[in-house]
Amino acid sequence: MEVINKKIDKPVKLTHNPMDEYVDYEDVVLPPKQAYYKRIWKHPFLMQYNRLIALIAIVNISALLYGIISGNWWSSNGIALKIISNITIINIASAILIRQQYVVNLLFKIATSVPVSWPLSIRWAAAKIYHFGGIHMGGNIAGTIWYAIFVGSLIYSWVNNLPGVSLLLVLVTSGVIAILVLMVIMALPKNRAKKHNRFELTHRFGGWTALLLFWVQTFVFIGLQKGTYSYSEALTSSLGFWLLLLITISIAIPWMFLKKVAIQVTNPSSHVVLVNFNYGVTPFAGSSTAISRDPLREWHSFANVPSPGKEGFRLTISRAGDWTGVLIDDLPSYVWVKGIPTAGVGNIEKLFKRVIWIATGSGIGPCIPHLLSNEVPSLLVWATRNPRKTYGDDLVDEILEAQPNAIIWNTDSHGKPDMVKLAYKAYKEFDAEAVICISNKKLTWQVVHGMEIHGIPAYGAIWDS
Repeated sequence: MEVINKKIDKPVKLTHNPMDEYVDYEDVVLPPKQAYYKRIWKHPFLMQYNRLIALIAIVNISALLYGIISGNWWSSNGIALKIISNITIINIASAILIRQQYVVNLLFKIATSVPVSWPLSIRWAAAKIYHFGGIHMGGNIAGTIWYAIFVGSLIYSWVNNLPGVSLLLVLVTSGVIAILVLMVIMALPKNRAKKHNRFELTHRFGGWTALLLFWVQTFVFIGLQKGTYSYSEALTSSLGFWLLLLITISIAIPWMFLKKVAIQVTNPSSHVVLVNFNYGVTPFAGSSTAISRDPLREWHSFANVPSPGKEGFRLTISRAGDWTGVLIDDLPSYVWVKGIPTAGVGNIEKLFKRVIWIATGSGIGPCIPHLLSNEVPSLLVWATRNPRKTYGDDLVDEILEAQPNAIIWNTDSHGKPDMVKLAYKAYKEFDAEAVICISNKKLTWQVVHGMEIHGIPAYGAIWDS
């Protein structure tokens, strides 16, 4: 079995595979599974992301039941349109703001500030911070349902000549709900995966259109519902107005950092390109940057690879779809960037004393900055097609200088290993506290679930962006 596993005392230029050794994991025996009542919560269906969606659903269903049973929001005397409107905008605002880059970085900063001296159970839970996307999804779904209820209530009020409603308001809100429903449909996991370009265009242009119509709706609705207040008093006292303003600022901020930047590209193979940036930004390890060749169409995020002591950063981009394929085949001299470097799942390594990094193929990209910075003692297990042929000697040598004991498994020569057993073997021998897996969706969940049902903290991307 071909494995790179060599102790390096000082940086050297490695031009060949330094060792051809079989890593025997066939005799690895996984520990007993946790009790059923514990391991059931480790199932991907019940992961923290989905629990947050369920929590938001419970809160909103409770509010709806209260409005129907005790609140008299729908009665013969009229409908509590302001309350319904406020609940709607609260849900939508929570969904949008939780994705704001500064908010994301703050969430990771708070979560990773937990001292490593605290009990592992607390750090295990804190490291699940990257599941915050459940708030985004839950808020969007709940907000859309509440908005449909709001539109239905408006139509009912208008048809029955109740005060505070106009035909313009009905038409504007009907347009908004149509856009929101389309966005939710396109955001469903299957549609997002199979029709990602359409999903992105729908969310960008549909979102901008909905935001504009929201402003029209807000100004019209406040004017119709102001009662004895002056328009300015009604406007400044409106929760919807201030939340909508906050949403607008949140959406605008990343575009305020839009730049067209020159890049240097090297392609060690037809499968991978290394893109070098140096435009005055040196991101932190564990962050990502969104890039585009056409800023109004597609944006793709990649893990930043800063080098300790050097300005700028790199992106490791592999052929994984139409966009990356075109980029590799037609190397550009510049790309667009927007926003700020944003924290990702890898940041949770700070919560542990020792970690195992599991990567397959181009999943090595997000691992590299952590391996180079060496802030947390770690061991790399990387399964990939011929690493030197695919990624080039320079990159492999750089990884080995940082990780002289790394296990690099050549799948061309020896097939695909059992990554769960290999991860557990590394976890035990390195005396690690957690496993972080960067791979495709199927294998990531296989490793994460395979570790956690045995009581081992494990983490990996959840593909919710």
